[in-house]
Amino acid sequence: MSSESWPPPLKEWVAKCLGQMTDTNREEAQAELRQVIADAFVNKTLWTTDWGGVQLQSLMPKPPPTLNSLNSLSSLKRKLNETHLSTTTTKKVKKTFNNKPPSSSSFDTNDVAALNRRAARFQREHDLERQKGLHGQTGHAHSPYSHVFGNRSATPSFDGDAPEMNVNVPNWDKHTIVGTSKEIFKDYLRLTSASEPKPEQIRPYPILQETLAQLKKRWREKANYNWICSQFKSLRQDLTVQRVKNEFTVTVYEIHARMALEVGDMVEYNQCQAMLRNLYELGIPGKVEEFTAYRILMLLHGRNRSDLNLYVGQLTDKQKVDPAVRHALDVQRALAMGNYHRLFDLYLNAPNMGAYIMDHFIDRERTRALIVMTKAYRTLPLSFIQNELAFDGLAQACDFLTEHKAGLFTNPNAPDAEKILDCKPAGAPLVQVLEEKYRKVQIKGAV
Repeated sequence: MSSESWPPPLKEWVAKCLGQMTDTNREEAQAELRQVIADAFVNKTLWTTDWGGVQLQSLMPKPPPTLNSLNSLSSLKRKLNETHLSTTTTKKVKKTFNNKPPSSSSFDTNDVAALNRRAARFQREHDLERQKGLHGQTGHAHSPYSHVFGNRSATPSFDGDAPEMNVNVPNWDKHTIVGTSKEIFKDYLRLTSASEPKPEQIRPYPILQETLAQLKKRWREKANYNWICSQFKSLRQDLTVQRVKNEFTVTVYEIHARMALEVGDMVEYNQCQAMLRNLYELGIPGKVEEFTAYRILMLLHGRNRSDLNLYVGQLTDKQKVDPAVRHALDVQRALAMGNYHRLFDLYLNAPNMGAYIMDHFIDRERTRALIVMTKAYRTLPLSFIQNELAFDGLAQACDFLTEHKAGLFTNPNAPDAEKILDCKPAGAPLVQVLEEKYRKVQIKGAV
């Protein structure tokens, strides 16, 4: 059984606690153990808690009865007996006129002896429990964690019909689906309320790991993206149905997000980005800084200033010094200051796959930059526009101006390398196109 989602200190601590449990305290200890891990999961402290210093109250040794406490108990019981006997005797005297005083010496001796025997029995049981805890009891047929979240009775259940507990599943219970399918590839089929997932149609965790390895190989071999996307969605669905949330889950979503960026599939990218944000918040490790930078660039694309300021304000010092995050913050600063020279330099030197996201708003910023440039100059060489606005070539720069109704040159018949833009008549069409084409931002698949 895989235990990738738990940090090693937590696994060692759980094994230690299981070894200290006995038949007398198992039910209480398991309940407290479940509660401690559940609280850490909810508070996102599974990876930050010092598990070596955590002590379950139910496993702490209880002190045996002392001689003083036994004497006190014996004295109290003797006084109660004397009072009871005295009252009974007084009533009998009134009825029978018998003035013989009652004797209590026999009761005292018997009570003390019985209490001493009981204290000795409890002391022996306590010694046995402590010896069992020191020797440990981890030799189970299954994983040492297999009954932490499972059967809540005092004795662990090994019901053969019940699915084995998966430590990759938060809040696992006996109703969690565990797949049995052996198929490596499976097309995506949307689940509905009428189509309940069946274990024989779901691939288990080891098969899903093999599926990811095969999909990465197919992608390197230039497989069709539509087929790859369907396979990844099916893979993500099997993970969701089985409630698997661990580092493997994060890797699946990260790889699919990068593939979607490469082909411009923003619907799938945004779905992966939204899920990754939830997984990162659970404390599951991954490429957090890389996708933090992507999210900043996406917020810049959507011009969502309020969410952007809130998100940037929550960044840690460690995240801010990461090259990818620092690049995204530099892009934000260049846009805010209208420093277009710096912006297009950052576009040409974007780390990871940041340029793929910037592709979606770079034409808008080129239009804005051209509006500023046409107000500042009377004429501009096409070669200067190409270099300054990071076009791939003169032909792309010329086509961009023509598509934006600004292809007005003083020498329209000259070669592209010699063309000169007439800035004054080109400015007004650019403003109109900016308002019509870029006023609203359409972000497909945004969550």
